[in-house]
Amino acid sequence: MPAPKKAARRSLALTAAVLTTATAAPLALTAPAAYAAPRPSASPSASPTATPPAQMSTVGGARLGRPGTQVNLASGVPVLPKDVTARSWIVADAESGEVLAAHNAHWRLAPASTLKMLFADTLLPKFPKTMEHKVTPADLAGVGAGSSLVGIKENETYTVHDLWLGVFLRSGNDAVHVLSAMNQGVAKTVRDMNAHAEELQALDTQVVSPDGYDAPEQVSSAYDLTLIARSGLQKKDFREYCSTVRAKFPGSTTKDKKGRAVRESFEIQNTNRLLTGDAGMDVYQGIAGVKNGNTTNAGATFTGVAERGGKVLLVTVMNPEKKEHNEVYKETARLFDWGFKAAGKVEPVGELVPPKGARTDGKPGGGSGEAGGTDAGTGRGVAGAEAVASASAASGTGGMGIALAVTGGLLALLAGGAFLVNRRWPLPDLVRRRR
Repeated sequence: MPAPKKAARRSLALTAAVLTTATAAPLALTAPAAYAAPRPSASPSASPTATPPAQMSTVGGARLGRPGTQVNLASGVPVLPKDVTARSWIVADAESGEVLAAHNAHWRLAPASTLKMLFADTLLPKFPKTMEHKVTPADLAGVGAGSSLVGIKENETYTVHDLWLGVFLRSGNDAVHVLSAMNQGVAKTVRDMNAHAEELQALDTQVVSPDGYDAPEQVSSAYDLTLIARSGLQKKDFREYCSTVRAKFPGSTTKDKKGRAVRESFEIQNTNRLLTGDAGMDVYQGIAGVKNGNTTNAGATFTGVAERGGKVLLVTVMNPEKKEHNEVYKETARLFDWGFKAAGKVEPVGELVPPKGARTDGKPGGGSGEAGGTDAGTGRGVAGAEAVASASAASGTGGMGIALAVTGGLLALLAGGAFLVNRRWPLPDLVRRRR
């Protein structure tokens, strides 16, 4: 176990002046009121412009609304990697919320399947994982052509646990549509997701299709995807699913030689290459999820969380210009490497804001720490010193070395799922690979 982190951190000074990325030191100025850019109205989801707008949202700090790279380089701070070609990216401390560096953080771009993080954060609390659902043809209506699929069959029965494995591991749009049908349909699910984005202050985000499939006006930003991931990681089930490397998934029901019904199964593997590795690419040390995506309009997108030496970082990368195989993961890894070296040395350029319902004055407040982020639905935060294996034969979520381990102290949760935020937002029981 890493040594406990100090409970208090330095106050975050949000700057209001233009600072160069090479030599700027933070200025002790009061930030103006946060500006949230208007929601998109008639622009395609691929991108409203070929270059970032001159004025973007300033949620989280004035500098995050400026185009270009924002970082406070000073003596002792490592330089940013030069081979990062993404249109937008962000490096943030997952617990304190400090944004260590960013590039076009609020640029609204097509999110692809990283939007499934918002889908999961919105719907995970609604259905117990043991709940069963028999799939009807109507459940699968509207799945886009060329969608990624986990292989759900009509007239077969799946548990909610199965469906979430399909969402997280295979990015299955068929699983998303079935869960949406259980939530009274796609239209209601889209409304729920947009409302939850508003609560999280993810104001760059507009949902049109719950699975992230390209759609006109469907946009998010590196900043918003990082906010959403941070919220999702408060939920125990979210942490477990997004870190699972491989699992068994139910297939078709057939008859054996005696005429008895037999349910086949097949293996599915997570498509997050920092978690699973790939040809010429090692598993990233300390990786714990979160979600990848790739569509024609979005290009490759990815949000990841990793832990080293007691520090938990979130990195989001959207649409690398360089189109090499696994480029989005390579650029994410470079930014993680920089973040772990820079943490504790670099002055932040902004912050990840808490949800609207949260309070930062130590008094009770509402928030997004719903069931699934607490211990067995008791409303208490999960904490403990023992690592608990996440794989079990009963659950079918085997995961090559994945374990549950405490990394950030207690999550303060109130009965009914409300939480307290005092700038620092611990990630309890974080699921990560041991390396």
